[in-house]
Amino acid sequence: MENPPSLDELIRALRCLPGVGPKSAQRMAFHLLQRDHDGARRLADGLNLALGRIRHCGKCNTFTEAEMCVVCASVRRDPTLLCVVETPADLAVMEQTQSYAGHYFVLMGRLSPLDGIGPREIHLDRLLQRASDGVVKEVILATNFTVEGEATAHYVSELLGDKGVKVTRIARGLPVGGELEHVDSGTLAQALLERRPA
Repeated sequence: MENPPSLDELIRALRCLPGVGPKSAQRMAFHLLQRDHDGARRLADGLNLALGRIRHCGKCNTFTEAEMCVVCASVRRDPTLLCVVETPADLAVMEQTQSYAGHYFVLMGRLSPLDGIGPREIHLDRLLQRASDGVVKEVILATNFTVEGEATAHYVSELLGDKGVKVTRIARGLPVGGELEHVDSGTLAQALLERRPA
């Protein structure tokens, strides 16, 4: 049996979400149409509202409705510190720690030549300009510890190496409250390499 064209289009649209395959998309579509018309309307309205209002911050590149996001607009933040993250979600996680009071730059991705993502796609020209403004004294690289994240951190570090700006990388190692017997060997090896005085 063939689906109505509008149902097929909804299923295709839902497949754009990360981790959603054909079966999951079909299940979601049937659920919204069969049991949750209000939820479907809220979802459609929320997407339309966000698409109409959300833009990139002129300073850090994260999502905002204003010309500048609340972090960049705050006078309480330390303008000499610039933390580079891959996504707005990473920025949100950093903010949840309540241990960082500087500014950010959001790359909106990471270098991945196989996927056609190079320096231009992640706005490295804007980052370089921002980090070289004479105000920033330290750039903290907080990209993910994936192959692409490491390559991005290395590339950014090389770019900024000649600019007279201190470049640091967030540490990695054992989780707080973690027990050695439950930690994978790669994480334990990295923790040993990055040990510090007690």
